[in-house]
Amino acid sequence: MKIYHHLSEFKKLNNAVVTIGTFDGVHYGHQKIVKRLCELAKTTGGESVILTFFPHPRLILDPENQDLKMINTISEKAVILADLGVDHLIIIPFTRDFSNLSAKEYINNVLVNTLGTKYIIVGYDHRFGKDRKGGMPELEEYAKVYDYKIEVIKEQDINDVAVSSTKIRQALLEGNVALAAQYLGYHFSLEGRVIKGDKIGRTIGFPTANIFIEETYKLIPSDGIYAVTVKMENDLYKGMAYIGQRPTINGMTRNIEVNIFDFNQEIYGQVIKMSFLQFLRHDVKFTGLETLKEQLQKDKENTLNYFSKLV
Repeated sequence: MKIYHHLSEFKKLNNAVVTIGTFDGVHYGHQKIVKRLCELAKTTGGESVILTFFPHPRLILDPENQDLKMINTISEKAVILADLGVDHLIIIPFTRDFSNLSAKEYINNVLVNTLGTKYIIVGYDHRFGKDRKGGMPELEEYAKVYDYKIEVIKEQDINDVAVSSTKIRQALLEGNVALAAQYLGYHFSLEGRVIKGDKIGRTIGFPTANIFIEETYKLIPSDGIYAVTVKMENDLYKGMAYIGQRPTINGMTRNIEVNIFDFNQEIYGQVIKMSFLQFLRHDVKFTGLETLKEQLQKDKENTLNYFSKLV
């Protein structure tokens, strides 16, 4: 998959099969659109193109509200889309000027003259252009002028609940990583560099790797203990992750740590990826380190029990 960070880098195609969106999470519903995109590109002899945006439009259009966090980093999103077979990913720097393009300018300048769109696949609720005034009526109107075809993907349901990035974010913020995985079609993950901590975990037999997440816009799940897998280069381990402020030792900052089972190497500076499989318990304050150690032993047993049921 070729990646472009500006429209000016893209060379117009003869037969671009295009879809547009932020695709945060690349969830089950998104995947249906992307798979249809790639399928249509193959059957028509075209090339699949995804047009996405960074930062998320809401962060630019509503700068006073910075609470929105993303399920994927832009690099994580690119990996998932590449795995789905997309030919071209264009990451447009979203700006006020871009948001002010009218529906007609958007279709003419971007879709037709820059991309060479012959087919466009969109979700049932797709909106675009200034003030999000563009939609299916505009796409259909200009299809006659610019000679492209439109295909609409209907709303997809899982267990009678419509899939959406908003619902996935809410599930993660509640710690319900299992429900999020149902919606996503894969396990939510955090990827970051291992940094030095205060090594308190070592003193009670549960050493942890402290993870620094560089991308401040990345969503962090609810505080608590989770069953996770940990990937380092080509190796995969089981473990339990902790997110919280460590109230037992009167911690002041929110930490992300993982106790990797059957592992005792120094990995400072390495990048690791944690995939969240199951929420185990909420973060609580214990009376001391000995009580915390006893609970962590129970947490480990519960984690191993969870993994044993997956076999």
